[in-house]
Amino acid sequence: MKSIFKNLIIALAILAIAGCKKLDIAPTDRFSDLTFWTVDVNVNNALNNNYSLLYNSSLYFEPEALSDNAYSPSGDLNLIASGNATSLTAKFAGDWASYYRTIKSVNIFLENVDQNKTLPAATIARMKAENQFMRAFALFNLSKWYGDVPLPDRDLTPEEAQVIPRTPKAAVSDYIIAQLEAAIPNLPSKDQLPASENGRITKGAALALQMRTLLYQGNKMAEVVAICEKLINNQSTYGTYALTPSYSALFSDPATNKNNSESILSLQYVPTVRTWQNFWDFAPRTVGGRVSAMAPTQELVDDYIMLNGRGIKDAGSGYVESNPYVNRDPRLTATVVYDRYNWVNPNNTTKTIYIRPGSDPVQPGLDEYSPGSQSASATGYYWRKYFDPIALSSFVSGNNLHLFRYAEVLLTYAEAKNSLGQMDAAVWAKTIGALRSRAGFTDPGALSFPSGDLTNVIRRERRVELAMEGLRVDDIRRWKIAETTMNGFAHGAKFATDQSVDGGYIRTQQRKFNPQRDYLWAVPSSEIGLNKNLTQNPGY
Repeated sequence: MKSIFKNLIIALAILAIAGCKKLDIAPTDRFSDLTFWTVDVNVNNALNNNYSLLYNSSLYFEPEALSDNAYSPSGDLNLIASGNATSLTAKFAGDWASYYRTIKSVNIFLENVDQNKTLPAATIARMKAENQFMRAFALFNLSKWYGDVPLPDRDLTPEEAQVIPRTPKAAVSDYIIAQLEAAIPNLPSKDQLPASENGRITKGAALALQMRTLLYQGNKMAEVVAICEKLINNQSTYGTYALTPSYSALFSDPATNKNNSESILSLQYVPTVRTWQNFWDFAPRTVGGRVSAMAPTQELVDDYIMLNGRGIKDAGSGYVESNPYVNRDPRLTATVVYDRYNWVNPNNTTKTIYIRPGSDPVQPGLDEYSPGSQSASATGYYWRKYFDPIALSSFVSGNNLHLFRYAEVLLTYAEAKNSLGQMDAAVWAKTIGALRSRAGFTDPGALSFPSGDLTNVIRRERRVELAMEGLRVDDIRRWKIAETTMNGFAHGAKFATDQSVDGGYIRTQQRKFNPQRDYLWAVPSSEIGLNKNLTQNPGY
Protein backbone atom coordinates (compact mmCIF):
# COMPACT_ATOMS: atom_id res chain seq x y z
CA MET A 1 0.00 0.00 0.00
CA LYS A 2 2.99 2.24 -0.54
CA SER A 3 1.06 4.72 -2.69
CA ILE A 4 -1.91 5.09 -0.36
CA PHE A 5 -0.53 6.87 2.66
CA LYS A 6 -0.54 10.63 2.93
CA ASN A 7 2.78 12.26 3.59
CA LEU A 8 2.69 14.69 6.47
CA ILE A 9 5.75 17.01 6.55
CA ILE A 10 5.95 19.23 9.62
CA ALA A 11 8.67 21.86 9.72
CA LEU A 12 9.26 23.15 13.25
CA ALA A 13 11.60 26.09 13.84
CA ILE A 14 12.55 26.17 17.49
CA LEU A 15 13.96 29.54 18.41
CA ALA A 16 15.11 30.54 21.88
CA ILE A 17 15.06 28.04 24.72
CA ALA A 18 13.58 24.62 24.01
CA GLY A 19 10.47 23.87 26.00
CA CYS A 20 9.36 27.45 26.61
CA LYS A 21 6.24 26.83 24.45
CA LYS A 22 4.01 23.82 23.94
CA LEU A 23 4.84 22.16 20.61
CA ASP A 24 1.22 21.11 19.82
CA ILE A 25 -0.02 24.65 19.34
CA ALA A 26 -1.74 24.91 15.94
CA PRO A 27 -0.23 27.43 13.52
CA THR A 28 -2.40 30.48 12.96
CA ASP A 29 -1.40 31.18 9.35
CA ARG A 30 -2.39 27.86 7.74
CA PHE A 31 -4.44 24.72 8.32
CA SER A 32 -2.96 21.90 10.35
CA ASP A 33 -4.23 18.54 11.56
CA LEU A 34 -5.43 20.42 14.64
CA THR A 35 -7.55 22.91 12.67
CA PHE A 36 -8.38 21.48 9.25
CA TRP A 37 -11.49 19.56 10.26
CA THR A 38 -12.94 22.39 12.32
CA VAL A 39 -13.64 24.39 9.15
CA ASP A 40 -16.93 23.50 7.42
CA VAL A 41 -15.71 24.10 3.88
CA ASN A 42 -12.77 21.76 4.45
CA VAL A 43 -15.07 18.98 5.58
CA ASN A 44 -17.25 19.43 2.51
CA ASN A 45 -14.21 19.46 0.24
CA ALA A 46 -12.92 16.27 1.87
CA LEU A 47 -16.29 14.62 1.24
CA ASN A 48 -16.27 15.73 -2.40
CA ASN A 49 -12.73 14.39 -2.78
CA ASN A 50 -13.85 10.98 -1.57
CA TYR A 51 -16.74 11.00 -4.04
CA SER A 52 -14.20 11.64 -6.80
CA LEU A 53 -12.30 8.52 -5.68
CA LEU A 54 -15.38 6.30 -5.66
CA TYR A 55 -15.09 5.05 -9.24
CA ASN A 56 -14.11 6.26 -12.71
CA SER A 57 -15.05 5.70 -16.34
CA SER A 58 -12.22 3.26 -17.03
CA LEU A 59 -13.19 1.04 -14.09
CA TYR A 60 -16.74 1.23 -15.41
CA PHE A 61 -16.12 0.22 -19.04
CA GLU A 62 -12.97 -1.92 -19.00
CA PRO A 63 -14.50 -5.03 -17.35
CA GLU A 64 -16.57 -5.63 -20.50
CA ALA A 65 -13.37 -6.65 -22.30
CA LEU A 66 -12.69 -9.22 -19.56
CA SER A 67 -15.95 -10.96 -20.43
CA ASP A 68 -17.43 -12.56 -23.53
CA ASN A 69 -19.24 -9.29 -24.32
CA ALA A 70 -16.27 -7.48 -25.82
CA TYR A 71 -12.76 -7.77 -27.17
CA SER A 72 -9.95 -5.33 -26.55
CA PRO A 73 -6.52 -5.34 -28.19
CA SER A 74 -5.26 -3.06 -25.42
CA GLY A 75 -2.45 -4.07 -23.08
CA ASP A 76 -3.47 -5.61 -19.79
CA LEU A 77 -7.10 -6.17 -20.80
CA ASN A 78 -5.90 -8.36 -23.65
CA LEU A 79 -3.39 -10.06 -21.38
CA ILE A 80 -5.98 -10.93 -18.73
CA ALA A 81 -8.65 -12.06 -21.19
CA SER A 82 -6.17 -14.36 -22.96
CA GLY A 83 -5.17 -16.00 -19.68
CA ASN A 84 -1.60 -14.66 -19.75
CA ALA A 85 -1.66 -12.30 -16.77
CA THR A 86 0.82 -12.69 -13.91
CA SER A 87 1.33 -11.17 -10.48
CA LEU A 88 3.32 -8.43 -12.25
CA THR A 89 0.40 -7.34 -14.45
CA ALA A 90 0.02 -3.60 -13.98
CA LYS A 91 -3.79 -3.56 -13.87
CA PHE A 92 -3.80 -5.87 -10.85
CA ALA A 93 -1.57 -3.43 -8.99
CA GLY A 94 -3.33 -0.33 -10.28
CA ASP A 95 -6.83 -1.41 -9.29
CA TRP A 96 -5.64 -2.66 -5.90
CA ALA A 97 -4.00 0.71 -5.20
CA SER A 98 -7.04 2.65 -6.42
CA TYR A 99 -9.45 0.87 -4.07
CA TYR A 100 -7.12 1.09 -1.07
CA ARG A 101 -6.51 4.77 -1.79
CA THR A 102 -10.26 5.28 -1.44
CA ILE A 103 -10.37 3.28 1.80
CA LYS A 104 -7.45 5.25 3.22
CA SER A 105 -9.12 8.57 2.45
CA VAL A 106 -12.44 7.37 3.88
CA ASN A 107 -10.82 6.19 7.09
CA ILE A 108 -9.08 9.53 7.54
CA PHE A 109 -12.42 11.28 7.08
CA LEU A 110 -14.27 9.04 9.54
CA GLU A 111 -11.60 9.39 12.23
CA ASN A 112 -11.40 13.18 12.03
CA VAL A 113 -14.76 14.62 11.05
CA ASP A 114 -16.02 14.72 14.64
CA GLN A 115 -13.49 17.47 15.30
CA ASN A 116 -15.96 19.74 13.53
CA LYS A 117 -18.34 21.35 16.03
CA THR A 118 -20.23 23.75 13.73
CA LEU A 119 -21.91 21.49 11.19
CA PRO A 120 -25.25 20.03 12.42
CA ALA A 121 -25.02 16.58 13.98
CA ALA A 122 -27.37 15.15 11.34
CA THR A 123 -25.11 16.48 8.59
CA ILE A 124 -22.05 14.86 10.14
CA ALA A 125 -23.97 11.59 10.55
CA ARG A 126 -24.99 11.65 6.89
CA MET A 127 -21.43 12.34 5.75
CA LYS A 128 -20.19 9.43 7.82
CA ALA A 129 -22.83 7.16 6.28
CA GLU A 130 -21.79 8.23 2.77
CA ASN A 131 -18.19 7.37 3.59
CA GLN A 132 -19.22 4.02 5.04
CA PHE A 133 -20.82 3.26 1.67
CA MET A 134 -17.67 4.32 -0.19
CA ARG A 135 -15.48 2.06 1.94
CA ALA A 136 -17.96 -0.80 1.52
CA PHE A 137 -18.00 -0.34 -2.25
CA ALA A 138 -14.20 -0.38 -2.45
CA LEU A 139 -14.05 -3.51 -0.29
CA PHE A 140 -16.75 -5.14 -2.40
CA ASN A 141 -14.69 -4.62 -5.55
CA LEU A 142 -11.48 -5.74 -3.89
CA SER A 143 -12.97 -8.99 -2.61
CA LYS A 144 -14.71 -9.56 -5.95
CA TRP A 145 -11.40 -9.52 -7.82
CA TYR A 146 -8.87 -10.73 -5.25
CA GLY A 147 -10.87 -12.88 -2.81
CA ASP A 148 -9.45 -12.57 0.70
CA VAL A 149 -8.12 -9.03 1.17
CA PRO A 150 -6.77 -6.85 3.97
CA LEU A 151 -9.63 -5.06 5.74
CA PRO A 152 -8.42 -1.74 7.21
CA ASP A 153 -11.45 -0.60 9.23
CA ARG A 154 -9.48 2.38 10.57
CA ASP A 155 -6.64 4.57 9.41
CA LEU A 156 -3.50 2.44 9.57
CA THR A 157 0.00 3.68 10.16
CA PRO A 158 2.56 2.73 7.50
CA GLU A 159 3.97 0.18 9.94
CA GLU A 160 0.56 -1.44 10.47
CA ALA A 161 -0.06 -1.52 6.74
CA GLN A 162 3.10 -3.57 6.28
CA VAL A 163 1.83 -6.42 8.45
CA ILE A 164 -1.96 -6.46 8.02
CA PRO A 165 -3.09 -9.94 6.89
CA ARG A 166 -5.81 -10.90 4.45
CA THR A 167 -9.33 -11.23 5.85
CA PRO A 168 -11.45 -14.10 4.48
CA LYS A 169 -13.82 -12.99 1.73
CA ALA A 170 -16.88 -14.14 3.66
CA ALA A 171 -15.90 -11.96 6.63
CA VAL A 172 -15.30 -9.00 4.31
CA SER A 173 -18.80 -9.49 2.88
CA ASP A 174 -20.28 -9.61 6.37
CA TYR A 175 -18.48 -6.39 7.21
CA ILE A 176 -19.81 -4.72 4.05
CA ILE A 177 -23.39 -5.71 4.89
CA ALA A 178 -23.04 -4.50 8.48
CA GLN A 179 -21.54 -1.17 7.41
CA LEU A 180 -24.34 -0.55 4.95
CA GLU A 181 -26.97 -1.51 7.50
CA ALA A 182 -25.48 1.00 9.93
CA ALA A 183 -25.38 3.69 7.24
CA ILE A 184 -28.96 3.42 5.96
CA PRO A 185 -30.74 5.22 8.87
CA ASN A 186 -28.52 8.29 8.35
CA LEU A 187 -28.97 8.50 4.58
CA PRO A 188 -31.82 10.26 2.77
CA SER A 189 -34.15 8.51 0.37
CA LYS A 190 -33.96 9.45 -3.30
CA ASP A 191 -37.19 11.42 -2.91
CA GLN A 192 -35.59 13.58 -0.22
CA LEU A 193 -32.69 14.69 -2.43
CA PRO A 194 -32.89 18.17 -3.93
CA ALA A 195 -31.79 18.40 -7.56
CA SER A 196 -28.54 20.04 -6.44
CA GLU A 197 -27.59 16.83 -4.63
CA ASN A 198 -28.20 14.37 -7.45
CA GLY A 199 -25.51 11.70 -7.32
CA ARG A 200 -25.15 11.64 -3.57
CA ILE A 201 -25.51 8.31 -1.83
CA THR A 202 -29.00 7.40 -0.62
CA LYS A 203 -30.77 4.64 1.28
CA GLY A 204 -31.56 3.05 -2.08
CA ALA A 205 -27.90 2.99 -3.10
CA ALA A 206 -26.93 1.30 0.18
CA LEU A 207 -29.65 -1.32 -0.36
CA ALA A 208 -28.50 -1.86 -3.95
CA LEU A 209 -24.93 -2.52 -2.81
CA GLN A 210 -26.24 -4.90 -0.14
CA MET A 211 -28.24 -6.65 -2.85
CA ARG A 212 -25.25 -7.05 -5.15
CA THR A 213 -22.98 -8.20 -2.32
CA LEU A 214 -25.46 -10.88 -1.21
CA LEU A 215 -26.21 -11.96 -4.79
CA TYR A 216 -22.54 -12.53 -5.51
CA GLN A 217 -22.25 -14.84 -2.50
CA GLY A 218 -24.62 -17.25 -4.25
CA ASN A 219 -26.15 -18.84 -1.18
CA LYS A 220 -28.10 -15.91 0.25
CA MET A 221 -30.97 -15.73 -2.24
CA ALA A 222 -33.71 -15.36 0.38
CA GLU A 223 -31.87 -12.32 1.75
CA VAL A 224 -31.48 -10.99 -1.79
CA VAL A 225 -35.23 -11.26 -2.30
CA ALA A 226 -35.87 -9.36 0.93
CA ILE A 227 -33.58 -6.50 -0.13
CA CYS A 228 -35.13 -6.31 -3.60
CA GLU A 229 -38.62 -6.21 -2.13
CA LYS A 230 -37.66 -3.21 -0.01
CA LEU A 231 -36.71 -1.35 -3.18
CA ILE A 232 -39.72 -2.58 -5.15
CA ASN A 233 -42.47 -2.46 -2.55
CA ASN A 234 -41.37 0.02 0.12
CA GLN A 235 -40.57 3.06 -1.94
CA SER A 236 -42.09 5.52 0.51
CA THR A 237 -39.16 4.72 2.79
CA TYR A 238 -36.31 3.99 0.40
CA GLY A 239 -37.16 6.11 -2.64
CA THR A 240 -39.41 5.96 -5.67
CA TYR A 241 -37.84 4.01 -8.53
CA ALA A 242 -39.26 2.97 -11.89
CA LEU A 243 -38.07 2.06 -15.38
CA THR A 244 -37.72 5.02 -17.69
CA PRO A 245 -39.91 4.86 -20.83
CA SER A 246 -36.94 4.71 -23.22
CA TYR A 247 -33.99 2.35 -22.82
CA SER A 248 -31.66 4.25 -25.15
CA ALA A 249 -32.54 7.65 -23.67
CA LEU A 250 -31.34 6.51 -20.27
CA PHE A 251 -27.77 6.45 -21.62
CA SER A 252 -27.75 8.86 -24.54
CA ASP A 253 -30.38 11.56 -24.06
CA PRO A 254 -28.74 14.20 -21.83
CA ALA A 255 -31.98 15.24 -20.15
CA THR A 256 -33.10 11.68 -19.35
CA ASN A 257 -29.59 10.59 -18.45
CA LYS A 258 -29.29 13.30 -15.80
CA ASN A 259 -32.78 13.18 -14.30
CA ASN A 260 -34.69 9.92 -14.32
CA SER A 261 -36.57 7.52 -12.09
CA GLU A 262 -34.31 4.54 -12.79
CA SER A 263 -30.91 5.67 -11.56
CA ILE A 264 -30.13 4.53 -8.02
CA LEU A 265 -26.54 5.79 -8.06
CA SER A 266 -24.66 7.30 -10.98
CA LEU A 267 -21.20 8.72 -11.47
CA GLN A 268 -21.82 12.42 -11.94
CA TYR A 269 -20.28 14.28 -14.85
CA VAL A 270 -20.70 17.87 -15.98
CA PRO A 271 -19.96 19.08 -19.53
CA THR A 272 -16.64 20.97 -19.71
CA VAL A 273 -16.11 20.56 -15.92
CA ARG A 274 -15.90 16.83 -15.19
CA THR A 275 -16.01 14.63 -18.28
CA TRP A 276 -15.11 11.24 -19.72
CA GLN A 277 -13.85 10.42 -23.22
CA ASN A 278 -13.87 6.64 -23.57
CA PHE A 279 -16.46 6.71 -26.35
CA TRP A 280 -13.87 8.24 -28.70
CA ASP A 281 -12.35 4.76 -28.81
CA PHE A 282 -15.71 2.96 -29.06
CA ALA A 283 -17.33 4.78 -32.01
CA PRO A 284 -17.05 4.00 -35.74
CA ARG A 285 -14.26 5.96 -37.36
CA THR A 286 -16.59 7.38 -40.04
CA VAL A 287 -18.46 9.30 -37.32
CA GLY A 288 -15.33 10.49 -35.52
CA GLY A 289 -13.98 7.47 -33.67
CA ARG A 290 -10.24 7.35 -33.06
CA VAL A 291 -9.24 3.72 -32.51
CA SER A 292 -11.27 0.68 -31.59
CA ALA A 293 -10.16 0.00 -28.04
CA MET A 294 -13.09 -2.25 -27.12
CA ALA A 295 -15.50 -3.87 -29.57
CA PRO A 296 -18.65 -5.96 -29.03
CA THR A 297 -18.39 -9.67 -29.85
CA GLN A 298 -20.58 -11.90 -31.98
CA GLU A 299 -21.27 -13.87 -28.81
CA LEU A 300 -23.01 -10.83 -27.30
CA VAL A 301 -24.91 -10.06 -30.50
CA ASP A 302 -26.18 -13.65 -30.70
CA ASP A 303 -27.84 -13.40 -27.29
CA TYR A 304 -30.32 -10.72 -28.40
CA ILE A 305 -33.55 -12.63 -29.02
CA MET A 306 -36.06 -12.19 -31.85
CA LEU A 307 -39.14 -10.02 -31.45
CA ASN A 308 -41.23 -13.16 -31.04
CA GLY A 309 -39.28 -14.04 -27.89
CA ARG A 310 -37.25 -16.89 -29.38
CA GLY A 311 -33.50 -17.19 -29.46
CA ILE A 312 -31.88 -17.06 -32.89
CA LYS A 313 -31.15 -20.80 -32.75
CA ASP A 314 -34.65 -21.79 -31.61
CA ALA A 315 -37.06 -23.46 -34.02
CA GLY A 316 -39.52 -20.97 -35.44
CA SER A 317 -37.45 -17.93 -34.49
CA GLY A 318 -37.46 -16.52 -38.03
CA TYR A 319 -33.76 -15.68 -37.82
CA VAL A 320 -32.03 -15.34 -41.20
CA GLU A 321 -28.24 -15.49 -41.03
CA SER A 322 -27.82 -13.47 -44.22
CA ASN A 323 -29.96 -10.66 -42.76
CA PRO A 324 -29.18 -11.10 -39.08
CA TYR A 325 -30.16 -7.80 -37.47
CA VAL A 326 -33.84 -7.53 -38.42
CA ASN A 327 -36.68 -8.39 -36.03
CA ARG A 328 -34.30 -8.49 -33.10
CA ASP A 329 -34.54 -7.23 -29.52
CA PRO A 330 -34.57 -3.40 -29.90
CA ARG A 331 -31.83 -3.18 -27.28
CA LEU A 332 -29.43 -4.55 -29.89
CA THR A 333 -29.79 -1.41 -32.00
CA ALA A 334 -29.58 0.75 -28.86
CA THR A 335 -26.32 -0.93 -27.85
CA VAL A 336 -24.34 -2.23 -30.86
CA VAL A 337 -23.45 -0.75 -34.25
CA TYR A 338 -23.56 -3.40 -36.97
CA ASP A 339 -23.19 -3.46 -40.76
CA ARG A 340 -25.51 -0.96 -42.49
CA TYR A 341 -26.48 0.53 -39.15
CA ASN A 342 -28.61 3.67 -39.40
CA TRP A 343 -26.55 6.07 -37.29
CA VAL A 344 -28.53 9.07 -36.07
CA ASN A 345 -26.39 12.20 -35.80
CA PRO A 346 -26.88 14.93 -33.17
CA ASN A 347 -28.74 17.09 -35.74
CA ASN A 348 -31.12 14.16 -36.47
CA THR A 349 -29.62 13.48 -39.89
CA THR A 350 -28.66 9.87 -40.50
CA LYS A 351 -25.64 8.07 -41.84
CA THR A 352 -25.40 4.46 -42.95
CA ILE A 353 -22.44 2.73 -41.32
CA TYR A 354 -20.93 0.33 -43.86
CA ILE A 355 -18.78 -2.25 -42.08
CA ARG A 356 -18.62 -5.34 -44.30
CA PRO A 357 -15.57 -5.05 -46.63
CA GLY A 358 -16.52 -3.63 -50.00
CA SER A 359 -20.05 -2.70 -48.95
CA ASP A 360 -19.74 1.09 -49.14
CA PRO A 361 -21.18 1.94 -52.57
CA VAL A 362 -19.35 5.27 -52.76
CA GLN A 363 -16.02 4.70 -51.01
CA PRO A 364 -15.37 0.96 -50.67
CA GLY A 365 -12.00 1.59 -49.06
CA LEU A 366 -13.59 3.35 -46.12
CA ASP A 367 -15.58 0.39 -44.81
CA GLU A 368 -15.38 0.12 -41.03
CA TYR A 369 -13.81 -3.35 -40.97
CA SER A 370 -10.18 -3.47 -42.02
CA PRO A 371 -8.30 -6.51 -40.69
CA GLY A 372 -5.17 -5.46 -38.83
CA SER A 373 -6.10 -1.78 -38.63
CA GLN A 374 -5.93 -0.19 -35.20
CA SER A 375 -8.61 2.33 -36.08
CA ALA A 376 -11.12 -0.33 -37.14
CA SER A 377 -13.04 -2.74 -34.96
CA ALA A 378 -11.50 -6.21 -34.92
CA THR A 379 -14.97 -7.73 -34.58
CA GLY A 380 -16.88 -5.69 -37.13
CA TYR A 381 -19.03 -4.17 -34.38
CA TYR A 382 -18.95 -0.87 -32.49
CA TRP A 383 -20.83 0.57 -29.53
CA ARG A 384 -23.82 2.89 -29.69
CA LYS A 385 -24.88 2.73 -26.04
CA TYR A 386 -23.70 5.83 -24.12
CA PHE A 387 -23.32 7.86 -27.31
CA ASP A 388 -23.71 11.48 -26.21
CA PRO A 389 -25.28 13.69 -28.91
CA ILE A 390 -24.10 16.88 -27.21
CA ALA A 391 -20.57 15.67 -26.53
CA LEU A 392 -17.74 18.08 -27.16
CA SER A 393 -15.08 17.48 -29.79
CA SER A 394 -13.59 13.95 -29.70
CA PHE A 395 -16.60 12.61 -27.78
CA VAL A 396 -15.79 14.42 -24.54
CA SER A 397 -19.00 13.69 -22.62
CA GLY A 398 -20.66 15.08 -19.53
CA ASN A 399 -23.30 12.32 -19.35
CA ASN A 400 -23.57 10.29 -16.15
CA LEU A 401 -22.53 6.64 -15.89
CA HIS A 402 -25.04 4.50 -14.02
CA LEU A 403 -23.49 2.36 -11.28
CA PHE A 404 -26.77 0.99 -9.95
CA ARG A 405 -30.15 1.25 -11.63
CA TYR A 406 -33.61 -0.13 -11.00
CA ALA A 407 -33.42 -2.55 -13.95
CA GLU A 408 -30.67 -4.42 -12.09
CA VAL A 409 -32.96 -4.73 -9.07
CA LEU A 410 -35.67 -6.33 -11.23
CA LEU A 411 -33.19 -8.70 -12.87
CA THR A 412 -31.70 -9.67 -9.51
CA TYR A 413 -35.16 -10.22 -8.05
CA ALA A 414 -36.06 -12.51 -10.96
CA GLU A 415 -32.85 -14.50 -10.59
CA ALA A 416 -33.22 -14.90 -6.83
CA LYS A 417 -36.89 -15.86 -6.99
CA ASN A 418 -36.18 -18.39 -9.73
CA SER A 419 -33.30 -19.92 -7.76
CA LEU A 420 -35.68 -20.41 -4.82
CA GLY A 421 -38.31 -22.02 -7.06
CA GLN A 422 -40.62 -19.04 -6.58
CA MET A 423 -40.75 -17.62 -10.11
CA ASP A 424 -44.31 -17.32 -11.37
CA ALA A 425 -46.32 -15.24 -13.83
CA ALA A 426 -46.67 -12.35 -11.38
CA VAL A 427 -42.93 -12.11 -10.70
CA TRP A 428 -42.21 -12.51 -14.41
CA ALA A 429 -44.60 -9.68 -15.30
CA LYS A 430 -42.99 -7.19 -12.90
CA THR A 431 -39.41 -8.14 -13.85
CA ILE A 432 -38.52 -9.68 -17.24
CA GLY A 433 -41.89 -8.83 -18.74
CA ALA A 434 -41.57 -5.20 -17.66
CA LEU A 435 -38.04 -4.92 -19.03
CA ARG A 436 -39.01 -6.39 -22.38
CA SER A 437 -42.07 -4.19 -22.62
CA ARG A 438 -39.92 -1.13 -21.96
CA ALA A 439 -37.46 -2.32 -24.60
CA GLY A 440 -40.21 -2.34 -27.24
CA PHE A 441 -41.45 -5.95 -27.39
CA THR A 442 -45.14 -6.38 -28.14
CA ASP A 443 -45.42 -10.03 -29.23
CA PRO A 444 -47.08 -12.20 -26.53
CA GLY A 445 -44.40 -14.80 -27.21
CA ALA A 446 -41.84 -12.42 -25.74
CA LEU A 447 -43.97 -10.96 -22.95
CA SER A 448 -45.90 -13.98 -21.63
CA PHE A 449 -44.59 -16.14 -18.80
CA PRO A 450 -42.74 -19.07 -20.43
CA SER A 451 -42.63 -22.64 -19.23
CA GLY A 452 -39.58 -24.79 -18.57
CA ASP A 453 -36.17 -23.93 -17.14
CA LEU A 454 -35.94 -20.16 -16.85
CA THR A 455 -32.32 -19.95 -15.67
CA ASN A 456 -30.82 -19.31 -19.10
CA VAL A 457 -33.69 -17.00 -20.08
CA ILE A 458 -33.04 -14.78 -17.05
CA ARG A 459 -29.28 -14.87 -17.54
CA ARG A 460 -29.60 -13.87 -21.18
CA GLU A 461 -31.96 -11.05 -20.23
CA ARG A 462 -29.47 -9.79 -17.68
CA ARG A 463 -26.71 -9.87 -20.26
CA VAL A 464 -28.44 -7.80 -22.93
CA GLU A 465 -30.07 -5.33 -20.53
CA LEU A 466 -26.80 -4.57 -18.73
CA ALA A 467 -24.38 -4.85 -21.67
CA MET A 468 -21.59 -2.26 -21.57
CA GLU A 469 -22.18 -1.54 -17.87
CA GLY A 470 -19.31 -3.68 -16.59
CA LEU A 471 -21.37 -6.42 -14.87
CA ARG A 472 -21.12 -9.33 -17.31
CA VAL A 473 -17.66 -10.31 -16.05
CA ASP A 474 -19.05 -10.53 -12.51
CA ASP A 475 -21.91 -12.70 -13.68
CA ILE A 476 -19.89 -15.28 -15.58
CA ARG A 477 -17.56 -15.57 -12.60
CA ARG A 478 -20.21 -15.95 -9.91
CA TRP A 479 -22.13 -18.44 -12.09
CA LYS A 480 -18.86 -20.32 -12.59
CA ILE A 481 -19.27 -20.44 -16.36
CA ALA A 482 -16.18 -18.39 -17.24
CA GLU A 483 -14.20 -21.53 -18.04
CA THR A 484 -16.71 -22.10 -20.84
CA THR A 485 -17.38 -18.57 -22.05
CA MET A 486 -13.75 -17.42 -21.81
CA ASN A 487 -12.06 -20.45 -23.40
CA GLY A 488 -11.70 -20.50 -27.18
CA PHE A 489 -11.91 -17.71 -29.72
CA ALA A 490 -13.84 -14.51 -29.29
CA HIS A 491 -15.66 -13.90 -32.56
CA GLY A 492 -16.81 -11.04 -34.71
CA ALA A 493 -19.24 -10.66 -37.60
CA LYS A 494 -19.39 -13.04 -40.56
CA PHE A 495 -16.74 -11.21 -42.57
CA ALA A 496 -13.89 -13.74 -42.47
CA THR A 497 -12.10 -14.42 -45.75
CA ASP A 498 -12.09 -18.15 -45.07
CA GLN A 499 -15.76 -18.98 -44.67
CA SER A 500 -14.93 -22.59 -43.83
CA VAL A 501 -13.49 -21.67 -40.41
CA ASP A 502 -16.00 -21.05 -37.61
CA GLY A 503 -18.76 -20.57 -40.16
CA GLY A 504 -17.04 -17.51 -41.55
CA TYR A 505 -17.26 -15.52 -38.32
CA ILE A 506 -14.15 -13.45 -37.56
CA ARG A 507 -11.74 -14.92 -35.05
CA THR A 508 -10.26 -12.21 -32.87
CA GLN A 509 -8.57 -13.54 -29.77
CA GLN A 510 -7.71 -17.01 -28.50
CA ARG A 511 -8.85 -16.89 -24.89
CA LYS A 512 -7.84 -19.17 -22.07
CA PHE A 513 -9.38 -19.40 -18.63
CA ASN A 514 -7.94 -21.70 -15.96
CA PRO A 515 -10.70 -22.35 -13.39
CA GLN A 516 -8.09 -23.33 -10.80
CA ARG A 517 -6.51 -19.89 -11.07
CA ASP A 518 -8.40 -17.25 -13.01
CA TYR A 519 -11.51 -16.79 -10.89
CA LEU A 520 -9.28 -14.58 -8.75
CA TRP A 521 -6.75 -11.95 -9.71
CA ALA A 522 -3.20 -12.07 -8.45
CA VAL A 523 -2.33 -10.09 -5.36
CA PRO A 524 0.23 -7.62 -6.79
CA SER A 525 3.74 -8.90 -6.25
CA SER A 526 4.82 -5.39 -5.26
CA GLU A 527 2.37 -5.48 -2.33
CA ILE A 528 3.58 -8.89 -1.19
CA GLY A 529 7.08 -7.47 -1.21
CA LEU A 530 5.97 -4.72 1.17
CA ASN A 531 3.80 -6.81 3.49
CA LYS A 532 5.22 -10.06 4.85
CA ASN A 533 1.74 -11.22 5.92
CA LEU A 534 0.20 -11.07 2.43
CA THR A 535 -0.17 -14.38 0.64
CA GLN A 536 -0.67 -15.07 -3.07
CA ASN A 537 -3.71 -16.57 -4.76
CA PRO A 538 -3.30 -20.09 -6.19
CA GLY A 539 -1.63 -20.43 -9.57
CA TYR A 540 0.26 -17.14 -9.56
